Amino acid sequence: MAEQVYLAIDLGASGGRVFAGRFDGSRLALDELHRFEHGGIQAGGGLYWNSLGLWQQIVEGLRAAHARYGAAIRSIGVDTWGVDYGLLDARDELLGQPRCYRDRRTTGVMQRVLEQVPREEVFRQTGVQFMGINTLYQLVAMRQQRSPQLDMAKTFLMMPDLINWLLTGVKSCEATNASTTQCFNPTTHDWARDLLGKLDIPTEMFLPVTEPGSRLGKLRPEVADETGLADVEVVAPGTHDTASAVVAVPAASKPGARPDWCYISSGTWSLMGVETPGPVLTDACLRWNFTNEGGVGRTIRLLKNITGLWLAQECRRVWRQKGKNLSWDELTRLAEAAPALASVIDPDAAEFQAPGDMPEAVRAYCRRTGQAVPTDEGGVFRACLEGIAHRYRYVLGALESLTEGRIETIHVVGGGTQNKQLCQATADACQRPVVAGPVEATVIGNVMVQAMSAGAVGSVAEAREVVGRSFALEHYAPRASAPWDAAYERFLKVAVR
Repeated sequence: MAEQVYLAIDLGASGGRVFAGRFDGSRLALDELHRFEHGGIQAGGGLYWNSLGLWQQIVEGLRAAHARYGAAIRSIGVDTWGVDYGLLDARDELLGQPRCYRDRRTTGVMQRVLEQVPREEVFRQTGVQFMGINTLYQLVAMRQQRSPQLDMAKTFLMMPDLINWLLTGVKSCEATNASTTQCFNPTTHDWARDLLGKLDIPTEMFLPVTEPGSRLGKLRPEVADETGLADVEVVAPGTHDTASAVVAVPAASKPGARPDWCYISSGTWSLMGVETPGPVLTDACLRWNFTNEGGVGRTIRLLKNITGLWLAQECRRVWRQKGKNLSWDELTRLAEAAPALASVIDPDAAEFQAPGDMPEAVRAYCRRTGQAVPTDEGGVFRACLEGIAHRYRYVLGALESLTEGRIETIHVVGGGTQNKQLCQATADACQRPVVAGPVEATVIGNVMVQAMSAGAVGSVAEAREVVGRSFALEHYAPRASAPWDAAYERFLKVAVR
């Protein structure tokens, strides 16, 4: 077949990219067109996303795509992080800048919700893990703080849906991102309207969900004029970045079978889980605080969010502010020279969740838990990476319990695959072989769903075969377990359960 070009707009919590995927029917190649940093902006006592700044960067990326590929571009797909949203009023005007999930307005809200609606009922209706950042608690915070925006809102759009509306003028709500909100019922595949009603959240603003692969429409005329991309269609991939990343896991798909592999989508967050044919709403799943999020093809991503490279990113940011502009390679070398397993931290501890002086937070945690306190950048950085690996081991045990069998292989995809020290620590901590790659998994999964929508790829299983043929993978074998076993016993004494 003639080469087809699909554009992927991939927005993470710390940066965004526009890529072109060139598919010849057998192999996929990626071309990076535009990359930019972004993050939450503190203003007026809140933490906001600069949605209009994001939009400017997206338009710049689309202009670059037109300059390079012109009429060869088949479609565009958008994926982003989960839980955050924008609201439109009756005139389809955006009601303010969307808040960042790390905004402190949700502090204590989850506890107040669970005093009103039992935890078991919330989980039965949504299947989502309990995290204070969830959309549900953001909306309840708006209600409790008497936000006029909530009363004015006529349309609720998750972040990728907001970008799709800016691109096309079409209002839609794609299922995989909707499933991250704790406002969505994975059994009925509709919004959890009973729960929302009990919490005085207006349900009229929630649209019917659309499936991954849906064709949303052509670009708005003004967007086509500004970018040069005339007659290009927008397709909804798995708009949650992890849903797209899981499509790109180069593992053998066996629909309906018990999974013998798990994935870690590794970036600012690590999302570790398995692919199942339906939601797991058992008492054990609730006890382990796992989540049931939608996947491509009506599958479920049974997973747990783990604080990932956010710790390392925040450490590096603080060091740069203090005049130490250390590259990732330099930090890795410093960490490798630091004593192994000297300090055991739990990345999911509360003190690591908000922006701040992360190196001092790590040291304070070690002091509080009676451990050796790292004194330099290498020691702090190593403690962060090893703490993430310990948390992976903990979650692996829970996954095996929930799926009632051994997981043989861990597939790590995403930006974290570039951190070889973390990949090896994962193999060592979990005592499982690790297959790392591809790096740009979210982009690849985004592109593959567009190719599926166009009829160029027949299924997720076929898409995974394409990924395996197209991208280099790295393999990490587990090393001696005894030091990690001893350190893990220390981890269990300080870990959040």
